[in-house]
Amino acid sequence: MEIRNFGYYWLDTWVLANVIQLATQSFCLRHLNRTNDPCGRQFDQMTQAARSAPANIAEGNSRHSTSRETEMKLTDVARASLAELANDYVNWLMQHESIPWSIHSQEYKTVNSIQLDRPTYKDDIQHQSSLHILTQKHKFDFWLEGEDSLLAANCLLVLCNRLIQMIRRQIEHLLDEFKEEGGFTEGLTAERLSHRTQKSVEADSPACPLCGKPMIKRVAKKGMNSGREFWSCSDYPKCNGTRSIT
Repeated sequence: MEIRNFGYYWLDTWVLANVIQLATQSFCLRHLNRTNDPCGRQFDQMTQAARSAPANIAEGNSRHSTSRETEMKLTDVARASLAELANDYVNWLMQHESIPWSIHSQEYKTVNSIQLDRPTYKDDIQHQSSLHILTQKHKFDFWLEGEDSLLAANCLLVLCNRLIQMIRRQIEHLLDEFKEEGGFTEGLTAERLSHRTQKSVEADSPACPLCGKPMIKRVAKKGMNSGREFWSCSDYPKCNGTRSIT
């Protein structure tokens, strides 16, 4: 397996999303039962929302080279799934006559201050990344794996909100990249135009009467000349120079 196919394995958002998925699965197995979740719908909804985050981050990042738009949409789906999951944890706390930790509380500050290690994968990516994710999760096990469901729910709520903010910044970065570089479609258009311009130069195409750049053949799409070829400036739409083909 080639390393370039697994770019998302290095994303902190993907790593933390996996930590949340593992912790949510553990939470649901230990704290949901036939009394408080008789049909199992809460179990399914929470575990599926938790699964959606790493799955969509991975799929979105895998589309990076072909569609920036799709990448941003899928990454935003991950963010929305986490918001849904966070609401489930808030509801769990309130069901038990409790409320989320204040952002000014010592518990919140302690959990929120725990930083993820940077990945150091070499060649065995899936093996090493799985070990890395488990190592990061163990940093929070004091809150996550005890018998106190309120402690676990509060910790997971902090992690969900933290990851939502990380994903928001990731999307903003992707949007900035798109504004600067365009996407796959824009790249194909530029390559095609460059190829057609070079072909026109090699074929001694006429110079644009307005700017002097090489002209390329285009086909009129509308009007009385629809379907007919004409010479168009290769710098269109910056230049609207045209010539008839005789």
